[in-house]
Amino acid sequence: MSLESAPIETKLAIDLIMLLENHDLPAQVVLDALKIVQKDFQRKADQQVSPPLE
Repeated sequence: MSLESAPIETKLAIDLIMLLENHDLPAQVVLDALKIVQKDFQRKADQQVSPPLE
């Protein structure tokens, strides 16, 4: 499978890996930052699925 036909999440993952590797950070720092990012995007996803509370 070529990258051109890869799913968008695969393309994004590759872009993020390249970006993070370019910063030459310790792996644990990156993993800790990704936990924060995941929590933030999970909160956003939960808000999109649930109707607003009145």
